[in-house]
Amino acid sequence: MSNLRNVDSREWELRCDLAAAYRLIAHFGMDDLIYTHLSVRLPGEQHRFLLNPYGLMFDEITASSLVAVDPEGHAIEEEEESKINNAGFTIHSAVHMARDDAQCVMHTHTTAGMAVAAQEQGLLPLNQMSMEFYGRTSYHDYEGIALDLDERDRLVRDLGSNSAMILRNHGLLTTGRTVAEAFHYMYYLEQACRIQIAATQGGQKVTVPPDAVAAHTAAQFASWSETKGQRPWAALRRLLDRESPDYKT
Repeated sequence: MSNLRNVDSREWELRCDLAAAYRLIAHFGMDDLIYTHLSVRLPGEQHRFLLNPYGLMFDEITASSLVAVDPEGHAIEEEEESKINNAGFTIHSAVHMARDDAQCVMHTHTTAGMAVAAQEQGLLPLNQMSMEFYGRTSYHDYEGIALDLDERDRLVRDLGSNSAMILRNHGLLTTGRTVAEAFHYMYYLEQACRIQIAATQGGQKVTVPPDAVAAHTAAQFASWSETKGQRPWAALRRLLDRESPDYKT
């Protein structure tokens, strides 16, 4: 259990889930040195949320090392190691404060995600994985490094009610009602991008199914949304319990 002050069991479980997500992002090769960020909203009405301390690799993140911040970006525990990535604060605070259902927000800079983010047509429904996001993916135009707080309104506007967004010339973003759900969307959005790059890199013509088929498949995926990601998340937590159990410290 944590040695942090004033951490109840509910917050501790959220910390363990988020620390697990950081470790899994690294495990699946979706991290970017000490950059990018995952967050989860803490219980209560203060819009506090957890972010990674700026400077740690994702495979170093533990439940107790996560930093609780308020809506203005101030660390709740005022210690030197509690510094956060300001760009991460801008992106995550925008979504958490605007969307009650966005309990968890994930942002990555993967090669495949950034490659698709640079393609004019965006994500194509080339395979079953990508069809989950058909008609349910938002796009936000690049404005520079996300340090300007006035970008938050445009981020929220462009995301709308979707759980996935491609930040053009930048990377990927997903949200979820749980850490498990946000991770599910990020994992499969990343896989869809990897498949798209693999399918198009040889210059061959790709086959895109009719819109009606893609929309039908997306609706099928949406019908499972009440338990989105929970079963694989339990298996992934067991993987970490075997291979790197210190994420829970």
